[in-house]
Amino acid sequence: MWIKTSALAFAAGFIILLYGVIKAFTLPPVVSDYIQENYRIVFFHVPAAISSFVAFTVTFILSAIFLKTGDYRRDIQALSSAKFGFAMITAALVSGSIWAKVAWGSYWNWDPRETFVLILWFAYAAYFALRTSIEDYPIKARYSAIYSLFAFVTVPLSYFSAKLSVLHPTTSELRFDAERGMLLGLMILAFVLLYIAYFLLDSKISEIGERMMGGEDYE
Repeated sequence: MWIKTSALAFAAGFIILLYGVIKAFTLPPVVSDYIQENYRIVFFHVPAAISSFVAFTVTFILSAIFLKTGDYRRDIQALSSAKFGFAMITAALVSGSIWAKVAWGSYWNWDPRETFVLILWFAYAAYFALRTSIEDYPIKARYSAIYSLFAFVTVPLSYFSAKLSVLHPTTSELRFDAERGMLLGLMILAFVLLYIAYFLLDSKISEIGERMMGGEDYE
């Protein structure tokens, strides 16, 4: 069942993503004194950021469930979700820096949004470093789950930091019409579907790997 769900989610996400990429590069420029061709990166930057927030939220929930139940499958799933989230927040940082170079003349400006997202990145980089540094799996799983509960604080801080930002553009500044708004929504959907596909596949493969290595009892 999980294989079919993962395959369907991947196929749907990939098709939508392919359509979105083509559409994003063929739309005409936005009529604005503030934004011209650089607005196209929004169709990748925003979905990457949102899907990372979704993935880290799932990691938070699964970590809490693991601490309550002791079900090691939840720890494995939390790790798989965090992997995708970390990849996406890295993509959001890179794409945001490209935007900043075009719009503000510098790749990094220490804007509140940039700063809080960077803090989030380091928080979850530390999550993976913690897992790598501990060999005993039960201890690793427990400490990682506890840490991820605290690391999650950086997610809402990053999201709401846009309200403190002077440079970061708002939706009104982007002036997206219905067509561009729908495209952005489709791209967000594509990234979420790809997240689901990755999450199901990676967590199951990781669980099988742990079983083969004689890991914890997952029943």
